[in-house]
Amino acid sequence: MHSSLNVYGHRGSAGTHPENTLVSFKAAERACVNGIECDVQLSKDGIPVVIHDEKVDRTTNGVGWVKDYSYEDLCKLDAGGKHSKRYQGERIPTLEEVLTWLSTTSLLINIELKTGYLPYPGIEEKVNSLLNKYHLTDRSVISSFNHYSVKRIYELNNSIETAILLRDKIVHPWEYMKSIGASSIHIEYQVLDEYLMEQTTKRKIPVRVFTVNTIEQMRKLDGMGCDGIFTDYPTLAVNSDR
Repeated sequence: MHSSLNVYGHRGSAGTHPENTLVSFKAAERACVNGIECDVQLSKDGIPVVIHDEKVDRTTNGVGWVKDYSYEDLCKLDAGGKHSKRYQGERIPTLEEVLTWLSTTSLLINIELKTGYLPYPGIEEKVNSLLNKYHLTDRSVISSFNHYSVKRIYELNNSIETAILLRDKIVHPWEYMKSIGASSIHIEYQVLDEYLMEQTTKRKIPVRVFTVNTIEQMRKLDGMGCDGIFTDYPTLAVNSDR
């Protein structure tokens, strides 16, 4: 593997395991990734939980909004069976469970705050305090499509690396980043171009790209000098001869 391209397991090993579950994160670790990526929301009783969608319908056997479930009730949902019968009974983990496990590894972690659609008051404070509790601030990047959340993390703890998530081309993102305290860019593969890479490389700004699932894409990004990729297929990424 090219030494400068960090591979992050997207929601763990989402292409092969039920996304955002401990079994998925552990599969990514076995694939020898550099880090994992997970999504965080708050339960009705304010517990940071690891799930991508604002509703539980797609990934579990439940129905409705994450924010309307207590943590105890979220725990009763099956977050694995829809992916495959063999993962029936996998639970939605709390962020604390994921960090407890992560602290026994050397993995990096990217936490995406899912505040782009629903406000989760206090989510930034809770995530910051958990990262401090497990001494993981130096291994973490926090990203969000809601750049107010990125700015809030920076204000709470500027020792945590923060990233703006981009799905569109914006003019001079490196200038915009500075205004909110972000230090890296996480960008959709289709939106990345040579000009952005040239300008960010010059400024030593890390660029990580999502979601990269083919060897051709991986090779291209490696050649462009990207800092990292998020992939649903970590085994493919780690073993591809780039």
